[in-house]
Amino acid sequence: MPIVDVSLVAGRTEAELRELITAVHDAVVTSLGVPGESVRVLVRELPPTHWAANDETIAERRSR
Repeated sequence: MPIVDVSLVAGRTEAELRELITAVHDAVVTSLGVPGESVRVLVRELPPTHWAANDETIAERRSR
């Protein structure tokens, strides 16, 4: 059972997230040749204050 875990900064629409889920699901089915019902896609949205690179959060970077 393939499980794909996607982490994103919050702010996308429900339609964008739904499109992402479909694209990831289809890519796993196609590339691994597994049945669609076995694929799990987890989408985690994080606030920009909880995502950092090089000791700077996305919120801090956006506020510059």
